[in-house]
Amino acid sequence: MDAISREILSILQEAGRTSATELADQVGLSLSSCHRRVKELERSGAIERYRAIVSPAAVGLGFESVVFVTIGVTSVEVIAAFEKAVVQIADVVDVQRLFGEPDYILRVLTRDLASYQQLYDTVLSGLPGVQRLQSTLVMKRVGQDRGVPIP
Repeated sequence: MDAISREILSILQEAGRTSATELADQVGLSLSSCHRRVKELERSGAIERYRAIVSPAAVGLGFESVVFVTIGVTSVEVIAAFEKAVVQIADVVDVQRLFGEPDYILRVLTRDLASYQQLYDTVLSGLPGVQRLQSTLVMKRVGQDRGVPIP
């Protein structure tokens, strides 16, 4: 990947709605050359997708928690069942599997504490293989939605 492709990635990562014309101007390419590069970056998987970043508070999701999940039995079947189930929960907006303990970190958005408690008691605690859940509340997001550093 050359410097121009990296610059295209940086610009689109920061402002995904940049028009093709603006992008071409910013990187010093013709419109058709820039378009070909963007299509190649998409095809190669360097650009995974485009999306809007929605404010949780704007849609009534003012309560955020981080949940640490320890799985009791880490067999392939249990891990697969847990992962299949957890990605189906709309309130769980990010799931990361870790080495060591805990086994997973979940980012959860709900309306309020009561909604979170209901989700915790009726859904999260019943996920396959869950031995222990530990929650912490997010006080403030700092440096959120930062892009991937592009060298």
